[in-house]
Formats: sequence, C-alpha cells, structure tokens
Amino acid sequence: MKSSNVYSLFETETDPDLDSQLVLLAEVVQSFAASLDIDETLNIAIERFIQYLDAEAASIFLLTDDGEQLVCRGCAGPVDITGLTLPATAGIVGKTVNTCSSQIVRDIREDPDFAQNVDEDTGFETRSILCAPLMVLEECIGALELINKRGGDGLFDKRDENIMIALASAAVLAIHNARMADQLVVQERMQKELELAREIQESLLPRSVDEEFLVQGLNYPASEVSGDFFDFFQREDGLIYFNLADVSGKGMNAALLMANVSSLLHHLAKDMKDPAKLLQRVNDEICETVSHGMFVTLVSGFIDPQTNIVSFANAGHQPPLFHKNDDTFEELPATAPPVGIMTGIEFPATTLSLDGESLYVFTDGVTEAMDESGKELEVDGLINLIKSNSKTISSKRLDSIVSNIRRPNEGQHDDITILLIECSQI
Repeated sequence: MKSSNVYSLFETETDPDLDSQLVLLAEVVQSFAASLDIDETLNIAIERFIQYLDAEAASIFLLTDDGEQLVCRGCAGPVDITGLTLPATAGIVGKTVNTCSSQIVRDIREDPDFAQNVDEDTGFETRSILCAPLMVLEECIGALELINKRGGDGLFDKRDENIMIALASAAVLAIHNARMADQLVVQERMQKELELAREIQESLLPRSVDEEFLVQGLNYPASEVSGDFFDFFQREDGLIYFNLADVSGKGMNAALLMANVSSLLHHLAKDMKDPAKLLQRVNDEICETVSHGMFVTLVSGFIDPQTNIVSFANAGHQPPLFHKNDDTFEELPATAPPVGIMTGIEFPATTLSLDGESLYVFTDGVTEAMDESGKELEVDGLINLIKSNSKTISSKRLDSIVSNIRRPNEGQHDDITILLIECSQI
C-alpha cells in the first residue's frame, strides 16, 4: 500500500516527464538520508524500489569482504530470502556484479544464467528480472535485483532499466555512507578500548618514588598501548625487586601478555628472592597460556640495599650496561632464551656489586631510536649519552638521556623503556 506522500511513477498511464523523474530521485535521496544504520538504509531502499518500479519482489545483495560470495542483506516480497548466500559468480546477480553492468531478463526461461535452484527452494515463480550493480567509484559492492513487474505485460523494459540505474546510484551512496558511519563507530570504540588499555598499563607501572630510591624508570609507548613494561618495589624484608621486559609483537595481544606477565612477576617476587627460580616459575606458567608464537624478553632481579649486591637473570633480553667507577662499560649478555618459548628452561643468575656504580637496563626501542643526525643510536650512542649525563642525579638522568632520542612530533618507531639502578659507595 502506497503512502499518501510518496510519489509513484506508475500512478498515471502516460510515461513520466523529466520533472516527475527529478521529483522521484529527490524523494529517494531524501529517504535514504533518514538513517545511517546500514540495515535500516537497505530496508528503506528496498521498499522504495518495489513501490517506484511496481515489482513483486526486490532484494539487495552485497559482496562479502573477501569478494567470494554475495549475501542477501535485505528483501521484500512474498518470500524472505534475507541471508541467502550465493557464489559471487552465480546467477543474474553474479553476472551483474562481475560485469559491473545492469542486466534485464524479460523471460528467464530463455536465460542460461538464471539460478533455477532459488525458485525450487522457495516456491516463488520468477518470470522476469531487472538487476543493477551498486557501484562505489569504480568498485562494485553488490547488486539490486527486482523480480516480476506487476503492470502491463509483467516484463521489465528499457525505461525501467534506466530508472533502476538512477535509483541504484542513489542507494549505493546511502549504503556507502552507512558503512562509513559503522566504521567510524567501530574506530571510536577501538580507540576508547585502547585508551582504557593504556590506563590499565600505566596503573601497572611503579608509582613515583623519591629521588634517593635506588631504581628509576621511564616508559614511552610508540602507540596507545605498549609491549614494554618495567616494575620495581621494596619488599617487607628490605630487598628491592626490579624487572624490565619487552613482549614480542604489537597491539592488543602484546598488551594483554604484558599485563599477564607483569602481574605474575609482581605477585611471585613478593615471596621468592632467587631470580633464577622466579623466572623458571614464570616461564612455566606463561608457556601454558601463550599463543601465536609470542614470547617475552626479560631482565628480572633483586637488590640488597645493605650490601649493594644485585642478582638478576636475563631471559633473551638486550644486554644491560654496567657503568663502572673507572668510567668503562660492560655489557652483560643474556644467560637464557626468552620466556614463553618452552618449559623446563633454566635461567642462570648474574651477581655483581654496585659500589657507587650503575646498571642500565633498556629495550631495543632505545638503541634503535634515531639520534640527532638521523642514525640509529646503537649501544655506543647510548654509552655516549650516559657519559654526557653522568653528573646528573639519577632521578633526572633518564629524562635527559631519553630527551635526546625521543621526538614525539616525528613519530616513534618503537616503545622506549629504560631502567637505572644506582647504588652509592658503602
């Protein structure tokens, strides 16, 4: 039944004039603009097509993302075929999509491309078909199909085809806009989730400590979430625990693994004080749940403030830099593979005394960052930065070092995370 305020091209016996067709197109475009919801837009389009072109049934097929199938996203008529899936090359619809051209079949019995099985499955009798591609720029995203014209001889003609093409052009613009609106909603939701993830990550980092504390750290993520993390805290028995790690991969998977490993280390380090056994325990736990070939490179250890003895294990991570009192540096290489690769691995500990000396632990985002000349900093460049800032108090030194390699306005290739352990002479 036609709405009283909807114009129809078939209310008169004579052919519609240009003004009438323009009124129709203006009304169609206006009706499409009523909603940015993709399903509602499709339903509006189908209702208008049946009404304006006086057809028994109408349907809109859209290509799947991989372009392999056509899915009926909406229909109107005596049989509901919403959700019907066809190969992208099947039937009149498939031919329309693949040739990017309209198809008019006045008698389907004479057309070899007609998919007879649809009528057999639904019980609907198809006599004639009019089909137009839905084109966005030069890409076909689907097709509009009309079946069985009601008036006259029941067959579509060239005039119907011309009107159909015009209507399809208006419809595809509305469909494209609705899709863009959906994508914006998804992007906004993802952005909020990333912001929440970053807040959670920041809550896992140590809170600000006083300038005299033996450990200082910084983390600057390259994106909303970071695959790097560090932690340190003083236990009830006086020992100070610390770690710094880099999770393989990027994005949310790396962030989730980071949160898991960070929480596990923080919890176990409250009771365990052997870094070798601590990493063995964490490794076995992570191996049970890690997936997609992910792993964690990690330095984890304890400091005894009474003796300035540091004991730590390095699981496949960048060698920390030991800055000695004679202003020389020693790289302390990893003693075991990363965490999460296989169970039963041993993580031998390294022990050293920091009698007025310093230990720098960092991720490759530091040494792979660009210096002022546009070259990778590398370990030698980091050593030079440490030397030039060695007189700065430890609580300010890391800021000064990182300021030479971090340029927010130019983009950041990787997370930058660095930890400084410095003990006064006894």
